[in-house]
Amino acid sequence: MNNIQEKQTDIILSLDNISRTFIQGDNSIKVLDKVNLFVRRGEIVSLIGSSGSGKSSLLHIAGLLEVPDSGEIRINDIKFSQMSEKQRTISRRNSIGFIYQFHHLLSDFSAIDNITIPMLIAGHQKSYAINKAEELLNKLELLNRKNHLPSQMSGGEQQRISIARALANSPNILLADEPTGNLDAKTADIVFNQFLSLAKDENMAVILATHNIKLSEKSDRVISLKNGSLIED
Repeated sequence: MNNIQEKQTDIILSLDNISRTFIQGDNSIKVLDKVNLFVRRGEIVSLIGSSGSGKSSLLHIAGLLEVPDSGEIRINDIKFSQMSEKQRTISRRNSIGFIYQFHHLLSDFSAIDNITIPMLIAGHQKSYAINKAEELLNKLELLNRKNHLPSQMSGGEQQRISIARALANSPNILLADEPTGNLDAKTADIVFNQFLSLAKDENMAVILATHNIKLSEKSDRVISLKNGSLIED
């Protein structure tokens, strides 16, 4: 197989001519204008842009949470434009992990419960889910906190639990929207490095939306979103 073919087969996520317009009163705002983007397995892509530039919309479309006005989304070369919502939900559950600025942990459940629940919903055995959760907690240096509630952990610890939860079902694609935006600089750097290390270990394709230029520079590629278009730095 030549290099071109290898690169094509490595592409796990492709956005082709994606457009999205929002209506606010009498105004129409085009946040995405025929955007094209691909991400390969094991690749970390940072998406930067000002607030309101459309970064979150792009992530929601890539994550099958939002339907574009036009264009095609492909995951593992499967088209999603004609799929039903049920089919999209199944694909989202099996292929995509999400991390947000705010951890959204279940407050009445322990750290390990927050990680195992998505695996149980996906149909995994409880013993498998517990073993996988403990493995992730160990990698994040939080195994000693597995029985703690979110309220008993620091902000950085809570966000690391949300990262473990997103990785629990071994998704092909990981979408992160300002995952360290709610942390102080020192904690953000630690959490970000652990996040990148785990994603690389799992050979995941990652799109990371961030305002933090310093952290984005640790990615494989940095892409700016401006006036509805993507510009690769």
